[in-house]
Amino acid sequence: MAQSPSNNYDGSATPQTGSAFAQSESLAAVLIGRNEGVRLIAAIAAARDQVRRVVYVDSGSTDGSVAAARAAGIDVVELERSRPFTAARARNAGAEALRRTGIYPEFIQFIDGDCELRPGWLGTASEFLKTHPRVAIACGRLRERYPGTSIYNRLCDREWDTPIGPIRECGGIMLVRSSSFDGVGGFNSSMIAAEDSELCVRLRSAGWEIWKLDAEMAWHDAAMTQFSQWWRRSRRSGYSSAEGVAMHGRPPENFRVAVVRRALTWGLLLPFATLVAAIFLSPWWLLLLLAYPAQIIRLTMSGGGSQNALENAVFLTLGKFPETQGIVEYVVRRLLVKPAAIIEYN
Repeated sequence: MAQSPSNNYDGSATPQTGSAFAQSESLAAVLIGRNEGVRLIAAIAAARDQVRRVVYVDSGSTDGSVAAARAAGIDVVELERSRPFTAARARNAGAEALRRTGIYPEFIQFIDGDCELRPGWLGTASEFLKTHPRVAIACGRLRERYPGTSIYNRLCDREWDTPIGPIRECGGIMLVRSSSFDGVGGFNSSMIAAEDSELCVRLRSAGWEIWKLDAEMAWHDAAMTQFSQWWRRSRRSGYSSAEGVAMHGRPPENFRVAVVRRALTWGLLLPFATLVAAIFLSPWWLLLLLAYPAQIIRLTMSGGGSQNALENAVFLTLGKFPETQGIVEYVVRRLLVKPAAIIEYN
């Protein structure tokens, strides 16, 4: 491998809209989805504007997604229903479909069916990977298309707003170097979430780097309008964090250890200890629950005291309860040797 990007590089890159490389056989896209409806049509159109080869992998859709993808003229892979559906399994199947063509691309853009690539992204990202051979993955700014629809969409949009430059992990919308992807065995197909972050752990352990560029990557349509959707998404996060700890929680990585520790402290240990103390010692111990509003105030002030900071603080604190539910669910399933079940929020 060649020398890595300079540490003071800010991740910015000149957009390469419609670059020849992006339209070559050296680049392909793997699009995954399940009952995405009209969002899938938009995702296909946006991908085909920038890359010649697109493979769509469907996970048991019943809304006509497969027929729509075939009508759009792209290759389609339908996952067998005999095994649990996961995003990781779908992405691996898409990469395998590209291998079977006999023209395996140098770079693969993974994209979800609820996302649309932004114009020029693939040109920018592919040029960056070509000129920085130690970088395995390039990602960019992912934005919610409709952040004003609900507080849950706004939370997602702010979640995507992360620092530019070398990073430890990224989401599933990424441009990945095929050789690095194959070298670590691709995604862990058994994981129901956070398979992207777990892939990054193995890539970094193998000496590769992950970078976020100062470039618009894609629109994302979470379509979260209900509290129950947000709860399921947070529960899934807790489940995947517990699984990540089981896989890579030991030093030096300590993957997701702090996340699980915080969730269990606020979502289980504090309320349980308060309840026990109030029952067996004194009702005055219920005052310990004031730690929750105090935490919200602390997080709000540390975030600048704005309305956005307050929203983040409230849901960050409240989110420890569904996260704990997911953690407990993972532990129980592991003890009972039960297979993981996908947790969908929409």
